[in-house]
Amino acid sequence: MAQVTRVTEHGGGVWSIPVPIPDNPLGHTLVHLLDTDRGPVLIDTGWDDPTAWDTLTAGLAACGTSVSDVHGVLVTHHHPDHHGLSGQVREASGAWIAMHAADAQVVRRTREAEPSRWLVYLEEKLSAAGAPEEHLAPLRASRVSGRTGLPGQRAALPDREIVPGELLDLPGRRLRAVWTPGHTPGHVCLHLEEAHPAAGEGMPGHGRLFSGDHLLPEITPHIGLYEDPDDTTVIDPLGDYLDSLERVAALAPAEVLPAHQYAFTDAPARVRALLSHHEERLAGLRALLTTPLTPWQLAESMEWNRPWEQIPYGSRNIAVSEAEAHLRRLVKLGRAEAVPGSDPVTYQAI
Repeated sequence: MAQVTRVTEHGGGVWSIPVPIPDNPLGHTLVHLLDTDRGPVLIDTGWDDPTAWDTLTAGLAACGTSVSDVHGVLVTHHHPDHHGLSGQVREASGAWIAMHAADAQVVRRTREAEPSRWLVYLEEKLSAAGAPEEHLAPLRASRVSGRTGLPGQRAALPDREIVPGELLDLPGRRLRAVWTPGHTPGHVCLHLEEAHPAAGEGMPGHGRLFSGDHLLPEITPHIGLYEDPDDTTVIDPLGDYLDSLERVAALAPAEVLPAHQYAFTDAPARVRALLSHHEERLAGLRALLTTPLTPWQLAESMEWNRPWEQIPYGSRNIAVSEAEAHLRRLVKLGRAEAVPGSDPVTYQAI
């Protein structure tokens, strides 16, 4: 039986195709198709999975085209639910793949990584964050046994660079790249600088924004530390994200087309809500730091979508990374500091 995929036509040569993410509460990635004078261009491609591929190809057919017709792929960021199928699309069509240089470097580094080195690095990071021995032991066992498979080692290297501020080379369209680091170092939103199809019906705002994971209608993206064993630069991903939100609000698009959930309007209002949410969360975490805590202990105390005891092993690593990103922000704002001489390092409010 042929795969049936429900696509949404947004008007003006724009469609969205919901491509499933296996075993993930997000459900699916909204892959957007943009018509150009040289053929369809995809914004993201979905997870590298046979069902996802079948859904994508069926969705393209429902839009009146096919994967072999795809001219190019624009990747908002390197995560596997966005970039996963890009290589397969390129193989089937000869399409180019474009990505911001910072995320292209992540893809390159992951492909070339020596897995055992990454396990050593992760073990050292988690140990310094105060992770208990029972959490570190499986990493050590994987390294000793040689079972060191890492996700992302098959991810496609891009052919082109998405340069922030520049119009992309898409004949017949005006699509400008907006660098929005935070969720990843090279995350980009793509601003379609064309009148909204509903502009004649009083739709306020300026064009449409393909927002990837940067701006979503009901949830906030994960903001953690960008892992690179060779880079000791002290970064502030949460600060980058909050600055990027302000940049997007200033664009005031008529409509936002995100990679998850659904399209929505009034981007400035959503940005204000997210800025308020993060300010409240930082204040709440600072209150927890009246008692010195390690990043691991802070992660245990933070509110997640389920109790800490129910969070899977890998997701705990992500949670600790998010706790560390928030600690970096509090330290930079002068609201917290590392306790001198603590090992593993603890942080306290000031």
